[in-house]
Amino acid sequence: MYGQKEEIIIRAWIKTAIYLTVAAFLTRFVPFSEFFRNVDTLVHELSHALVTLILSGSVRVIYLYSDQSGVTYSSYASAWKAIPISLAGYMGSALFSLLLFYLHSRKKEKAGLIAIAIVAALGLALFVRNGYGMAWCGGFAAVTVLVYTLSRPGLIKGYYLLIAFICLVESVISAIILLSIALQRSGTAGDASNLSQATHVPAVFWSLLFVLFSLWCARSSVALFSKRGFD
Repeated sequence: MYGQKEEIIIRAWIKTAIYLTVAAFLTRFVPFSEFFRNVDTLVHELSHALVTLILSGSVRVIYLYSDQSGVTYSSYASAWKAIPISLAGYMGSALFSLLLFYLHSRKKEKAGLIAIAIVAALGLALFVRNGYGMAWCGGFAAVTVLVYTLSRPGLIKGYYLLIAFICLVESVISAIILLSIALQRSGTAGDASNLSQATHVPAVFWSLLFVLFSLWCARSSVALFSKRGFD
């Protein structure tokens, strides 16, 4: 028999699973959803870049692709720096989705749109250099600024929540996909493989850590959203 505390925790996880399932299903039917899913990719790669710069490394270039994949090429002096840099991608994108829902809970969607547009503009100005990636950053920033300037509450809220839920879903799904790859071909599991090489801890461990962290952020995001809902 579960106590009251355990029942609350179980209900919270069930609610999170329902929200993620419904959001994953619905966002696949939104026109141009592939376009918007690159937000999570950009945040992931910029998180790598930010930590690299904090650790006095050098970021050479970021590439974004139409299949929602991306890569950051950087250099740094000490081998241990690969650990925080590799951790930053999946954790950064999960925390970004949590930030979006926090801003929504505080009715700060306009501030969130400004932050989203700045992220895309900074990516374009500083790091993204392949043709598709540059076109996407510029186009997404322009669309976001347009939505902001039209200043229609329904449009702003709908556009903002679309991005927030897509980022939420993608942060979890991408971590689960990484775990699946690590279980089958550990040497090709991206950031988890890099962490395994740096720490000699199996890639499966790191990919599972990313899954658990993204799920924790998802549960926190759903809790924040539930406080306000679509109002």
